[in-house]
Amino acid sequence: MHRKTTLANGLRVVTDSIKGTEAVTALVLVRAGSRWEHREINGISHFLEHMFFKGAKKYKDAKSVSEAIDGVGGDFNAFTSKEYAGYFVKVASKHMKLALDVISDMLLHSRFDQEEIEKERGVILEEFNMYQDTPMYQVAWNFERAVFGNQPIGWDEVGTKDVIRALQREDFVKYKESLYTPGNMVVSLAGAVDHDEVVEMVQKYFPMESAEPTRTMLPFEAGLSTMEKVTLQSKKTEQTHLVCGVPGLPEEHEDHYVLKVLSSILGGNMSSRMFLAVREAKGLAYYISCGTEDYLDTGVFYTRAGVDINRPTDAVKAIIEEYAKIAAEPVPEAELKKAKEFLKGKLVLSLEDSEHVAQMHAQSELLYDKLRTLADISKAIDEVTVEDVQRIAQTLLKPELLHLALIGPYEDKGEFEVLF
Repeated sequence: MHRKTTLANGLRVVTDSIKGTEAVTALVLVRAGSRWEHREINGISHFLEHMFFKGAKKYKDAKSVSEAIDGVGGDFNAFTSKEYAGYFVKVASKHMKLALDVISDMLLHSRFDQEEIEKERGVILEEFNMYQDTPMYQVAWNFERAVFGNQPIGWDEVGTKDVIRALQREDFVKYKESLYTPGNMVVSLAGAVDHDEVVEMVQKYFPMESAEPTRTMLPFEAGLSTMEKVTLQSKKTEQTHLVCGVPGLPEEHEDHYVLKVLSSILGGNMSSRMFLAVREAKGLAYYISCGTEDYLDTGVFYTRAGVDINRPTDAVKAIIEEYAKIAAEPVPEAELKKAKEFLKGKLVLSLEDSEHVAQMHAQSELLYDKLRTLADISKAIDEVTVEDVQRIAQTLLKPELLHLALIGPYEDKGEFEVLF
């Protein structure tokens, strides 16, 4: 059962007590993703996430943080997306105070020593290089850049090498002060927890003064797409990595779960249409799946695949054919039911993990000021009809809306452009 308390300073505390576990995940989520950046500081949200682990008041360096959590067998990590950054520690419930102590010290008292900034700069540049050398990651960023164009939602979270090399201590201090405020944060704990006890602990470990964020998210602007149907990054690879998709829907759109069901039917699992048609029937791909990215004011729907470098056009044709088929022909009731049960079943399984539960509640509360229940989501999925699926397929999966991003050993994208 989940509960929420808003402290006097505006900090929201959300808990969910999960039966049958002795573990707890403590997560702090902040509205401080890359959509709050401008070009000159693109990448600072991600760089800042790294710097929080490099020394604060009590835990004075990265080793101290690691030893504190490793010493109780816990896990810890952080992540930066386009719309938020998160910091979590997962431990046995008896070490919950330690989890909150470590996270609060990092977020409230980090020193941002220049020496540590210089060392971490090198780490992040190598992370940048790693993504460049991992086409299945990079192609997804290329796809969103093509769909959204030159604006924050179209930029990579890791930023650019020029910005990574240029950021200084005052940049981090200023950025943190502008967004890491109580009303812009949610503390979420899930697992073996008692809500009232957690609230008391959060009041102790997060004695923050009331403040409002001074930086605003730059909204999505339609019409800034590159307008190129095909984005090709030429690179020597043993496999062609591609993403083929369209602009999608915001998270809160009334057809959000219709699109989720459509995505499941097309490419949600090993019995989905794309998997059976492209991999099993034609042997064109190793991995292939469909999915969505759902943002505050926009989104994308996509099929991603790793395909035979000698037959990439065959794979793209097969994907486009499946898009056309689901738009033209109503989905059989049995297939619709299977997709719904798949989504609901996966949701139930995910709720066994305190880390997933903590993030689900934190994200919903932080971005949408609401807490969704399993019953709410299941009901929305159950309400999707055959007509809904065909309607959204016909609305979104139009040839003129398709974008294709590829990474592979090709010089001319003309052979792909003629497919649209």
